[in-house]
Amino acid sequence: MYNNYTYFLSMDVKLDKWHKCQIDKEILKELSKKSDLKGFQHVSVFFGLIILTGTLAFITWGTWWSVFWFLVYGNIYSFSNPLWHETGHKTAFKSKILNEIFYYISSFMSNFEPIRWRYTHFVHHGNTYSTDNPFDHEIEYDNNLKETPKRLLINITPFLGLFFFKKHIAFEIIQHALGIKTKVMQDSIPESAQSKAIFNSRIYLLIWLSIILWAILATSWLPILYFLLPQFYGKTLHKLVAFTQHAGLARNVKDHRLTSREMYLNPVLSFLYWKMEYHLTHHMFPTVPSYNLDKLHHHIKDQLPRTNEGLIDAYKEIIPAIMKQSKDEDYFLIKDVPQLQNV
Repeated sequence: MYNNYTYFLSMDVKLDKWHKCQIDKEILKELSKKSDLKGFQHVSVFFGLIILTGTLAFITWGTWWSVFWFLVYGNIYSFSNPLWHETGHKTAFKSKILNEIFYYISSFMSNFEPIRWRYTHFVHHGNTYSTDNPFDHEIEYDNNLKETPKRLLINITPFLGLFFFKKHIAFEIIQHALGIKTKVMQDSIPESAQSKAIFNSRIYLLIWLSIILWAILATSWLPILYFLLPQFYGKTLHKLVAFTQHAGLARNVKDHRLTSREMYLNPVLSFLYWKMEYHLTHHMFPTVPSYNLDKLHHHIKDQLPRTNEGLIDAYKEIIPAIMKQSKDEDYFLIKDVPQLQNV
């Protein structure tokens, strides 16, 4: 485990070079306050939904209703990713210990090895959508823009990712567990931390194999459906939401208004997503807890490009953009930015 000082010593995170919207310092200070109570309320409801839908899937096992409830369970389970993200920023709770505990829990649920993703996320924030050095490994779709529509289809279609397993993040964990130092490890993780990433990957692999052994001994698919496959059959909703963050937007520029997208969501999706629909606002002010992002957005929205009115509105601009990018990698969606500067 590392503290923020260690991260910044080992990584080039220079957010001061990025454009920031103007906001009163006292307002920002107030909105940056963290709360253990709000964090507990959120995770309690989230894990309560997982337990409830998982129980309904078990009760109806052997019927078609079980298929329905496992899809619901999986799609809720996959929103462990926003929990990983919020605890990674240490903003879900005021308590550092609670943030760290739930960071490791949600990392496992998301198939994220915690050391690797902690470092790459700092690169992501300091060099959002960068194809230069350092490379932003978190935006998986920018490796080859010609493949973006195909990769989106794979990610939102239940079980299809199993047929492209080498492209899945779980395969990277297996590589690291075997001691293979992948490009992302060499690019993003300091040598001093690589052994810990490899160790964690081996723990993950051991747990996965134990779950498979449990399923074999129990002659039941249930352990695998509950703990191994949710990120393969239940990530449709999360991927549809998360893909909007940067898709079709500019690369290699120091202005989050050009590289990140802001949109509104209904209360249910907003809750599951930890309000990361205010993603542009989050990138500008990453220390503000998610439960205050809507308030922060209200204060700076006049300085931002138009906020998309939900998923459908967002995809009306995303789909044409990624189709054009699949033919012309130099193309990007030009947002109407108020008082454009510092690009």
